[in-house]
Amino acid sequence: MHRRELLAAIGASAVWATAMPGRAQDAAPLEIVATTGMIADAAVRIGGDLVSVRGLMGPGVDPHSYRQTRSDIVAMTRADLVLAHGLYLEAQMEEFFEKLVQKGRVEAIAESLPKDQLLAHTDYDDKFDPHVWMDPALWAEVVPAVRDALIEARPESAAVFTRNTDALVAEIGGLAEYGHKILGEVPAQSRVLVTAHDAFGYFGRAYGFEVLGIQGISTESEAGLNRIGELVDVLVDRDIGAVFVESSVSDRNIRALIEGAAAQGHEVTVGGELFSDAMGEPGTYEGTYIGMLDHNMTTIARALGGVPPERGMNGRLSAGL
Repeated sequence: MHRRELLAAIGASAVWATAMPGRAQDAAPLEIVATTGMIADAAVRIGGDLVSVRGLMGPGVDPHSYRQTRSDIVAMTRADLVLAHGLYLEAQMEEFFEKLVQKGRVEAIAESLPKDQLLAHTDYDDKFDPHVWMDPALWAEVVPAVRDALIEARPESAAVFTRNTDALVAEIGGLAEYGHKILGEVPAQSRVLVTAHDAFGYFGRAYGFEVLGIQGISTESEAGLNRIGELVDVLVDRDIGAVFVESSVSDRNIRALIEGAAAQGHEVTVGGELFSDAMGEPGTYEGTYIGMLDHNMTTIARALGGVPPERGMNGRLSAGL
């Protein structure tokens, strides 16, 4: 090959490599460990094939009580970046993170939110409700913190990370609009959300629902007989006909509520299972952040008197959920 042809070929190859979205030129993917599925989902969406993401807490896992395993410790120690939620969500991992952060590997992404946007924690005076992903508009403000952490780790890919973040934030904005539409159709008197633990405070604030959790913000708190009795009275007095179980919390207390209401002659049904602290199964629509919230919004609206689309915002919800 002549020198001029060789140079032309090299130039064409460079243009092709630059044009490939989400592809760093011969760079190994960033090794990222994310504590929750919601954070892992954001990292995958933003990083594309520039990242390799390991999520610690899968479907049905309760982050409030999760303790790192030996393999988790190895993965986080070796990772280029650890993305934690913060706001005391991973309460049992706090001590380990304090040690790990000395090596500069940990970013607590929800800590980026201004404190005046957060709800006070019912159990701790100096802490806040960590369940910020329940309000898509608020989560859209957290997602750029993932972008910034990735850019800091790989500055040369900033344009890709920024472009992917913009697309994800726009999609989350559409989800927030969908929520306002279908949940706004629920009759005002029916906008009472009764769940196993108080994970839906930001959801309630965003969509005008009163939220009543049997347990507190943390599932580590105990639900006493007095609390269950109080909520039974609320169900009966206010003629609330549906309560919700959670995928990552035992349904024992919810069943006690239903039985207590039945003993007073009031019928209460399970309105559906909601994703609270963890997403659905990997590889499913509900196993993404968008799908998780689409499922919750659609399930709540349907159970409490709204008429949402059968298969949700994108027509992708699993049949029968």
